[in-house]
Amino acid sequence: MFNIGDIQLKNRVVLAPMAGVCNSAFRLTVKEFGAGLVCAEMVSDKAILLNNARTMDMLYIDEREKPLSLQIFGGEKETLVEAAKFVDKNTTADIIDINMGCPVPKITKCDAGARWLLDPDKIYDMVSAVTDAVDKPVTVKMRIGWDDQHIFAVKNAQAVEKAGGKAVAVHGRTRVQMYEGTADWAIIKEVKESVGIPVIGNGDVETPQDAQRMLDETGVDGVMIGRAALGNPWMIYRTVHYLETGELISEPSVREKMDVCKLHLDRLVALKGEKTAVREMRKHAAWYLKGIRGHAIVRNAVNTTETRDEIVNLLDEFTLQAESKEQSSIQAG
Repeated sequence: MFNIGDIQLKNRVVLAPMAGVCNSAFRLTVKEFGAGLVCAEMVSDKAILLNNARTMDMLYIDEREKPLSLQIFGGEKETLVEAAKFVDKNTTADIIDINMGCPVPKITKCDAGARWLLDPDKIYDMVSAVTDAVDKPVTVKMRIGWDDQHIFAVKNAQAVEKAGGKAVAVHGRTRVQMYEGTADWAIIKEVKESVGIPVIGNGDVETPQDAQRMLDETGVDGVMIGRAALGNPWMIYRTVHYLETGELISEPSVREKMDVCKLHLDRLVALKGEKTAVREMRKHAAWYLKGIRGHAIVRNAVNTTETRDEIVNLLDEFTLQAESKEQSSIQAG
């Protein structure tokens, strides 16, 4: 366990803030599998200040998710500070995180996200303005650099610390890499050795053993898990357990996976209404089904559904078929 400011995390496993994914329904499901901290998907500073209805909905927090980090992004100091003040006073988030890692052109063109990685002075200026304006601890999520020629990870992390940031999460890829190639853990290690605030490592943690290896190789305080948790909150539970005991818990059964998928669906319906939830759940169901033999047919069927009950019926039918096949192979063996 470690602290971010005055917020104590019960373990070293953190759910990454993934755009279009990390709403309250997903975060709560992952939290119940033991994450020490969950991070909300990034929200625009300007959208907060415009009181945009969809953005306001994205600020919803279920108290069972806490501790929670709420991530904002922006390219201008005045609007970033005002948005941070709004989050500070009007939400129950425990931590305010600033996005310095998003590689998407529509974000970087606004001088936001990964664009900051080119300018340690701007990072200091922006982060110090936010930390001065709010009471909650401020953290930053960043990448190691813009491209191979502009890797300022150490300087950037030092700027965050000097500005009053309470922790930094480092994704071991450059902006140019997007989500391809291999994460550079050696640079994450350099960052950890260069600052006194907690460092959370991110990138290529796909198994509990990867998480342990990252801790051993880089010395980071915590491990951030993103895509490996999609449709697989067991990755969080198995990683927490492995880091604490060295024991590797087996993968869940098909029924366990489908039961949690249905729970996630119902939470999404409660959060967003059936029509939107069903549309969003299609991609989540594909992630829950991934790797299960014969899943392609049901995945395609889920993609044509319009109601919650249609999805549930398809998942229940798939579960029974999978269990029947498993029973037959046991008897045959």
